[in-house]
Amino acid sequence: MNGMIDTIAVIGSGTMGRGIAQTLAVAGYNVLVFDQRAEAAQAAVDFAGQMLDRATDKARMTREDAQAAKDRLLVVNALSELAPAQMAIEAIAESLDAKQALFAQLEQILGADAVLATNTSSLSVSAIAAGVSAPGRVVGLHFFNPVPLMKMVEVIPGLRTDPAATDAALSVAHKIGYRAILCRDAPGFLINHAGRGLLTEGSRIVQDCLASEADVDRVMRDAAGFRMGPFELLDLTGLDVSYPVLQLIYGQFHQEPRYRPGVHLAARVAAGLHGRKTGEGFYRYAAGRRVDPPEKLPPDGTLPRLWVPPEMRADLAQILPALVGAGVEMSDTAQGAVCLLAPYGLDATEAALKLELDPACVMAIDPLTVDSPRVTIMPTPATVPDLCDQLHRALLLAGKKVTRIADSPGFVAQRILAMVVNTGCEISQMQIAAPADIDDGVRLGLGYPHGPLALGDTLGPQRVLGILEALQRQTGDPRYRPSQYLRQRARLGLPLAT
Repeated sequence: MNGMIDTIAVIGSGTMGRGIAQTLAVAGYNVLVFDQRAEAAQAAVDFAGQMLDRATDKARMTREDAQAAKDRLLVVNALSELAPAQMAIEAIAESLDAKQALFAQLEQILGADAVLATNTSSLSVSAIAAGVSAPGRVVGLHFFNPVPLMKMVEVIPGLRTDPAATDAALSVAHKIGYRAILCRDAPGFLINHAGRGLLTEGSRIVQDCLASEADVDRVMRDAAGFRMGPFELLDLTGLDVSYPVLQLIYGQFHQEPRYRPGVHLAARVAAGLHGRKTGEGFYRYAAGRRVDPPEKLPPDGTLPRLWVPPEMRADLAQILPALVGAGVEMSDTAQGAVCLLAPYGLDATEAALKLELDPACVMAIDPLTVDSPRVTIMPTPATVPDLCDQLHRALLLAGKKVTRIADSPGFVAQRILAMVVNTGCEISQMQIAAPADIDDGVRLGLGYPHGPLALGDTLGPQRVLGILEALQRQTGDPRYRPSQYLRQRARLGLPLAT
């Protein structure tokens, strides 16, 4: 494990295996590709060659470099032909028994110093290593799909992994130009763990009938700056694939409430509503294109006369001038006006009662995203319906997209972003990865606009803590209990990302 690695075996030639093989060959490694079905291994090498040709057509690499990479890809027909490799990376079916059996064979074929790397996304590296006589040579090397484009990899030493094996995996990651994220061997490692906040909280909001799937996605895209909302993402990955992972991580953490999947998801899997692949999921698809439901618009009518509590006016400083410019009259008193509240963590009902206002005249707007292209508004259950239409009309005239939801503590963005931050804080508390690796990994692996700890620092740790405490108090659900990492740093005025 201390020598130079120039030849790597890739076992398994599905989507992940062929992507790994292509990436290694481009970086200069000789790659031996094996699959139980020889034709599958050849098809993987042929596909990699096509991708390299396409890269030359787009001037991303020279024809000479592409041909050299192709020449470094070699199909072998038997495991015994992998003997020259100094490292083997398995990308076979996600089965503990299968991976242990494969590694038991490979340790008899490869040299004693060869590293056995697993591309598992959900199994314990330590458990896989327990199936070989020298567990120190086993390490996790988890790539992401599509491998040639997702330029990061999780490096996961098991409990008995030799530091030299970890160093070898890190060296390969650096040579191929990928950001190596060093993780503890814990359920979900870093990326699959960190993604729980977006998916499970989005599902909880829909489960409680507070907003539709499309509304949650619109808020997370247009207001929170995410590339995709949770339900677009689940449709893309396939609910039949993602739901078992949600269940698995929930179970591996012994039913930790923070990771509880939505109860309505199982029925959708059983019904075959898996997403793009089946033509219908949370959205319908026509000719491969998503069909978005139309947004609700208010009928024509009057504009509101607004009053904003003095203590909330600073939070709405971005939107109030635009409302006035759209023709809204501002009132000096609450009497006879629509009372526009901007609470953090509270629903409109609690905010109205706290300020001793008539809930029939109260509307709430999310102050966290008020300066974004989309705003979120909600009435109390007692609010006069026309007042919601009046505010909706005014915001449209002020140039905003508008999402109307049922009365919910924390609206949509506050709830989901707070859970994303809290999950990142808990990962740091558990020392699954270093703070910088958590943020880089989530940006690169999940495509979030910010890592969870950097996001928490931007929002303010004290504010995130307050949102979570309010959610826990109002719902009674322990899923919202703040991480000790967050609580301590918020109270001490310390940043989360360092």
